[in-house]
Amino acid sequence: MSDTSDTPSDKRHILIVFSGLVLTMLLSSLDQTIMGTALPTIVGELGGVEHQAWVATAYMVAMTITMPVYGRLGDLIGRKGLFLAAIVIFLAGSTIGGMAGSMGWLIAGRFVQGIGGSGLMILSQTIIADVVPVRERARYMGIMGGVFAISAVAGPLLGGYFTDVIGWRWCFWINLPIGIAALVVAARVLRLPRPDAGRPQLDWPGMALMATAVTCLVLFTSWGGTTYAWTSPLTLALIAAAVVAGVLFVLAERRAAEPILPLALFRNRTFVICVLAGLLVGVGMFASVSYMPTFLQMVGGYDATTAGLLTLPMVGGMLVASTVAGNLIAATGRYKAFPVLGMALTALGLALLSTMDANTSSVVIGLFMAAMGTGIGLTMQVLVLVAQNAVGQSLVGTATSTNSFFREIGASLGTAAVGAIFVSRLTDRLATDLPAGTAIDAHSVTPELVRQLPEAVQAVIVNAYSESLTPVFLYLAPLFLAGLALVLLLPSTPLETAPTPTDEEQPTAETTPSAAEVRRR
Repeated sequence: MSDTSDTPSDKRHILIVFSGLVLTMLLSSLDQTIMGTALPTIVGELGGVEHQAWVATAYMVAMTITMPVYGRLGDLIGRKGLFLAAIVIFLAGSTIGGMAGSMGWLIAGRFVQGIGGSGLMILSQTIIADVVPVRERARYMGIMGGVFAISAVAGPLLGGYFTDVIGWRWCFWINLPIGIAALVVAARVLRLPRPDAGRPQLDWPGMALMATAVTCLVLFTSWGGTTYAWTSPLTLALIAAAVVAGVLFVLAERRAAEPILPLALFRNRTFVICVLAGLLVGVGMFASVSYMPTFLQMVGGYDATTAGLLTLPMVGGMLVASTVAGNLIAATGRYKAFPVLGMALTALGLALLSTMDANTSSVVIGLFMAAMGTGIGLTMQVLVLVAQNAVGQSLVGTATSTNSFFREIGASLGTAAVGAIFVSRLTDRLATDLPAGTAIDAHSVTPELVRQLPEAVQAVIVNAYSESLTPVFLYLAPLFLAGLALVLLLPSTPLETAPTPTDEEQPTAETTPSAAEVRRR
């Protein structure tokens, strides 16, 4: 559907399409978080606790390596068929996971889910660009930003509920009726333009090299400092392989007729700013969000469910800010103030979180988290919107997937770095402060274990967690100040009613040279 008139029938059709897109995006984002609270029960039933980390790693690897593929293929061959295929793949993965009788099958199901979930997340954001003009699109992208916020809390809560009440397999089964409904709606109502480019030459070498580089990087960040020491031969080999594959990937993209990631995009100043700012958001947001429940349980003394509920102010801030920003951008066409304010507010929120201790009330913690969540809500989806607008309609899928790809890379790097700093500080504090003869492994401390210890030992552990974890939030604040410096460089030209360039440097569908043209020149 390329017509974007304002008749009631058009608006009704867009709302139907948008409802299906939000639903599929929610499925994908929920599956990034729903397994965490269910995993202890799952590994107890299926055995293979030594493979537990692979349940999350398999999903992350599959999702990250396929993001650019979906984005680029959507630009080359059209998005409807890819979107339907992604739903089917996601449902297949959910079925495998729900029927899994061993950890191997569970991990396989999560990997297949990740392949499908990546398509749901990327194509949901990209299809909006096919049916809604860029300025009005801000309203819908704002709501999509709220989906990420909701899933951050709803995932762990649903995982815990399914595990405790009706069984952990419902973490997978719940996807089937929703996914089938989304499949039927998408097949019936999606009317999308198809590119007129003939048969594309797929960039198989680029895909293979990118998959190798990303897999090695994700495994490096997942295993380093936990399963293997940072200086172990395997860890060092992984990062070396990631670097070599990354260099070969860039060389391959320069030669490819239809590169999976056109390097010409990186001559576009606005696009580069959005990608780098998105990477910083990924580093800071996912690292801080990942460790807030740890602080609330280990220092605040809350149980897992209460700790999850206490993150609602952050979710509410993200949801409200993302929605309000989208509506204001749609009304005015101006976007620059939102990521500028968002970066500053997120940095402030992280600085405030670094002041927490065991005596900080839940109300004050909630206000601090609301500040950080509001900042992220003003930033994350706006960067995607600006990146889409910067490159023109023919590359909107590539722009969307590249932004999300670098955000996921940032999340992996940030979570690994924060984890390494936190565990190192915690290990040193426990070794120094615990009474003589008390042997506690920093990697194995749980809230239940702490509650069983003598009060004097409990106090030492709580203090060690507080002094080890809260400074990490302060370390993350400069990342958002760097992001603030970046987004201040964004152009101030208002968004128009159709995708247009925002400054003369920006390549659009008409001005961006193909990789083949670049090579000929």
